[in-house]
Amino acid sequence: MAVDTQSRWLRRYAPVGVPRLRLLCLPHAGGTASFFHSWGSAFGPDVEVLVARYPGRLERIAEPCLGTVEELADALAEAVEGWTDLPLAVFGHSMGASVGYELTLRLVERYGVAPSLLLVSGRRPPHTVDPSRDELDDEGVVAEVRRLGGTDASLFDEPGLRELVLPAIRADFAAVAAYRARPGVPLPCPVVGYVGDADPEVDRAAVERWADLAPLGFDSLELPGDHFYLLDQREPLIDDIRARLVPRR
Repeated sequence: MAVDTQSRWLRRYAPVGVPRLRLLCLPHAGGTASFFHSWGSAFGPDVEVLVARYPGRLERIAEPCLGTVEELADALAEAVEGWTDLPLAVFGHSMGASVGYELTLRLVERYGVAPSLLLVSGRRPPHTVDPSRDELDDEGVVAEVRRLGGTDASLFDEPGLRELVLPAIRADFAAVAAYRARPGVPLPCPVVGYVGDADPEVDRAAVERWADLAPLGFDSLELPGDHFYLLDQREPLIDDIRARLVPRR
């Protein structure tokens, strides 16, 4: 199987010589691949980190955003299939966790490839997601991003940047709102759930409902912080993920 190193959907920040495993990172609503830049070489010399590059931002800013989580998963499954010559673990934060779930199902159904591990962060599982919110106007989107915290909120302080980033964030929020509760499909791999102890969107009990869809094993970790706990808690989070990527003996 040839690896598609030119994929516009995937960025490889720190290629490794002889990778044993790949970790695919899926950003949150409005997020970009650069959010995971510091993860590139954080997992050792044999773990290659890939990050999804959603359309409508950074190098793909001229491309239209996709309207649903399912469409994102469809496109990513096609792109990721070219990288499944090695075991693949998937980490998704917030919206990225829902994309990771849908991506996992598509990889199995369409290509017969199951990720070795699905890591979901700051997001309820599909059978328990909240009902869709009313559509937010621009000011509502800005207020919601500020409520959740994270680096994206600072972009609204610059009028020029605000106009660049708002379309992608607005489109992603609409995709999350359209992703409605339905019966969950059991996953073909172990699942780990992560959450900040002060997350205004989801608590540990809600994240632990991913266990309902994880017949091959589930574990969870709560860390200090809000919805973007993974910024301040980068080291303990990476340490935990790194330990889970070590081959079992």
